[in-house]
Amino acid sequence: MPDFNIQVQPTNNENIVKFIASSFFTQAKSYEFKNIDEAKPSLLAQQLFYLPFVKTVYISQNFIAIEKYNIVAWSDVQDEVADAISEYMDSGKPVITEDEPSKKIPVTVYAESTPNPAVLKFVANKPLVTGTFEFKNIDEAMHAPIARALFNFPFVKEVFISANYISVMKFNIAEWQEISMEVRDFIRTYIEDGKPILDDEILHNKNASEENSSERNNETKDYSEIDKEIIAILDEYIKPAVASDGGHIAFDSFDESTKTVRVILQGACSGCPSSTITLKNGIETMLNEMLNGRVTKVEAING
Repeated sequence: MPDFNIQVQPTNNENIVKFIASSFFTQAKSYEFKNIDEAKPSLLAQQLFYLPFVKTVYISQNFIAIEKYNIVAWSDVQDEVADAISEYMDSGKPVITEDEPSKKIPVTVYAESTPNPAVLKFVANKPLVTGTFEFKNIDEAMHAPIARALFNFPFVKEVFISANYISVMKFNIAEWQEISMEVRDFIRTYIEDGKPILDDEILHNKNASEENSSERNNETKDYSEIDKEIIAILDEYIKPAVASDGGHIAFDSFDESTKTVRVILQGACSGCPSSTITLKNGIETMLNEMLNGRVTKVEAING
């Protein structure tokens, strides 16, 4: 059996499936190949195109997304694809091989205010990570090189990374108008130089943590139907708005006897003075209305 673990994750498009690894395929650049000729920089992508149902191969960070033709169902072939990727990675061959030295790709980063005056959101014109990663101090950032570098600034208190942005929380020793340009230029140069955002170890640790969390949840109880309804509402209506403010929200628990939902706030939302107002006027009201009064209160846990 292959040692290289690949997780299969469906997407909103029934023809596209993501194959997620516990190590990075590529760090600073993403690749999209629509046929075997375009896939010359990647022997792995070329091999995948030998599968007759493969239409497009997209390689980025720690996942490979594959779009298929309609001649097969993913349920019939996804294990075969996962095994093929695992076998290739176990061989030790590089995922990407480029003959010409890679050219520095221009990167733009802009600063965006958040509801939390202590947090500024720095948005790049390219994806940085898949998932969410929060670092409260430099020790927690051991396997996140860009976060570790940001903690070298004496005014940086916390770092949160998700999708294509980095939220930075500062200490009160400095004002954003004095330091935002310096932080923005640092992040832009760091990304433009192709330096790693995260190390493989952080993916291993995150996967292990999620597995342990899943095991604990399974040991205690499965999600109830109302739990699933709450999670669905948070995912569809709340998370995108919270992400636009440089934060993240996750379901923690629901107490049916008190009709209380507990959520975890991260990034710009963590410790935000306006988060209580957001909870009361936004999330709490929405859950109450959409669930016909089965939820009356929302409490926040800072991540």
